[in-house]
Amino acid sequence: MLRCPSCNSHDLGKVGTNQFYCWNCFVEFTVAGGEISAVFQVEEDGSLSSLNDLFLDESDHQAAL
Repeated sequence: MLRCPSCNSHDLGKVGTNQFYCWNCFVEFTVAGGEISAVFQVEEDGSLSSLNDLFLDESDHQAAL
């Protein structure tokens, strides 16, 4: 079962194709090929700020591009 990469919660919602939102810590993430490929913080105005540098290693960044 899919878990949040930030808080490890199962309390997730689907916001798009392969895109999920954690209701516990307000993180949005994208899954590609069965692995998390991008992680974002949802800001107060609804914009997204990348958290890839905190949750993904450099090889994951290159694969996501």
